[in-house]
Amino acid sequence: MSKKITVSKAIREGLLEEMRRDDKMFIMGEDMAVMGNVFAITTGFLDEFGPNRVIDTPISEEGFLGMAVGAAMRGMHPCVELMYDDFVTVCADPLFNQAAKLKYMSGGQCSIPLVLRMPMGSGRRNAGQHSQSLEGMVCHFPGLKVVAPCSAADAKGLIKSALRDPDPVVVFEHKLLYAKKEEIPEDEDYLVPIGKANVKREGKDLTIITWSREVNFSMEAAEKLAAEGIDVEVLDLRTLVPIDWEAIKASIAKTHNVIIVSEEVKRGSYAGEISAQIAEELFDELDAPVERVCGLNIVSPFSPVLEDQNFPHPDDIVKAVKRVLNK
Repeated sequence: MSKKITVSKAIREGLLEEMRRDDKMFIMGEDMAVMGNVFAITTGFLDEFGPNRVIDTPISEEGFLGMAVGAAMRGMHPCVELMYDDFVTVCADPLFNQAAKLKYMSGGQCSIPLVLRMPMGSGRRNAGQHSQSLEGMVCHFPGLKVVAPCSAADAKGLIKSALRDPDPVVVFEHKLLYAKKEEIPEDEDYLVPIGKANVKREGKDLTIITWSREVNFSMEAAEKLAAEGIDVEVLDLRTLVPIDWEAIKASIAKTHNVIIVSEEVKRGSYAGEISAQIAEELFDELDAPVERVCGLNIVSPFSPVLEDQNFPHPDDIVKAVKRVLNK
């Protein structure tokens, strides 16, 4: 059995089921309790679980994430939300120096079962400080798992898997996917395994590696290319760390051409890290150089016309595929 719900409601459903299953879990963040989250994801949670498990915080990301790390060390299972992923820079120390490292620095004596949810991405006219895609920065730090779902089913399945993981997991949720309606399984035990990519579309001419909202744009581009006789494979990573390298190898061994599509700023991007790894380890499989299709190296504009030029659209992906294939 399945049902059709939005991505935001799928995340809400995953959180709700895990809160009911695990009495050590609690939720905290700005406007998470009384307001029920700026995207209405935790509406009603305060009434059901009370103020000890659904906690409104001050605008002090470093403070409340640090508190969550301490709670995780003591055996609790915190789920923290930053209102925007842009604010991860404010709480860099508790995330990158504490949550990511304490298991290793304690010789495995403590684990940090912490989930950090972060809405990400451009397109909502939120300007430079509320529109970034910072997955590349987060993926740099060993000790963190990182996921970025593109669908309602994956959003629910990955958030539930993250909440059951003994290690810190960062969940990037694109803001413009929240309203997208899709079918999801009606199963409280439905999980999507962390570390497994998903072939969204099989093809033989070229592989598109992507994640989050750009999966949808890549699928649109694939349909346009199919009409011109170009058959591309779309590989949705879903998990960025640990990356599903076997899925990448299998796809490139079949198509021998690859582009990587992401919304993040191109300079210093995670797309660049993946392209370097492909060049180092799969060079002999390639018929052409790897190409990246990413956001521009600029501050995200407030102007709608300018902002829409700042991240890849289907036509940009089509052009990149044709360049690689020399079409």
